Amino acid sequence: MHIPDGFMSPQTFLPAYLVTIGLWWVALNRVKQSLDAQTLPLIAVTAALSFVLMMIAIPLPGGTSVHALGVAMITSVFGLWIGFLSISLVLLMQALLFGDGGITSLSINVLGIAFIGSFSAYITLRLLRGWHETLALFMAGFLSVMLSALFIATLLGIQPLIAMDEQGSPLFFPFGLEITLPAILIPHFFLAIAEGVLTVLAYRFLTQFKAKLEA
Repeated sequence: MHIPDGFMSPQTFLPAYLVTIGLWWVALNRVKQSLDAQTLPLIAVTAALSFVLMMIAIPLPGGTSVHALGVAMITSVFGLWIGFLSISLVLLMQALLFGDGGITSLSINVLGIAFIGSFSAYITLRLLRGWHETLALFMAGFLSVMLSALFIATLLGIQPLIAMDEQGSPLFFPFGLEITLPAILIPHFFLAIAEGVLTVLAYRFLTQFKAKLEA
């Protein structure tokens, strides 16, 4: 799902950076009020697990890939803004150290994976947890993948409409929505099911471990 450099036009990634920087500023102000010495190591371990999950990527046609996220796992235990910042840091490290995702496209990857993933998981948990916690956790994981994939597929698919030369040829990503939507959403549907199961299992383990640390 990581988008490399050269696929997104400046008309797309520059406004995305403005939005991303604003979200980082909000998140940092929210998170610094809730972090403590006991919770921070567990957040670091969970973020490291998400890092490993994202590194196990299966390439897809067109330059992107399918992989687990772990964003709902972090958000379900630590909340929206810690989940968003943790995944943002994971994406930054992957781009800088491993070339997994680009620097120009980092803002798109952060918005698509870190923010939409964590926000959708957070809202799903808020809406469904009081009715059925296991279902809420599963759907949080499922939707975090599918909505992130939808965002990425949509932005890739509209690039031929945003940036083209005088002859009308795309300057960046060349394929339209009729290709990007099925090519990205179909394989991610099956991954999203696994992500939902992972979120349920990881939440139960992490909450038990967190309770022992706080005891």
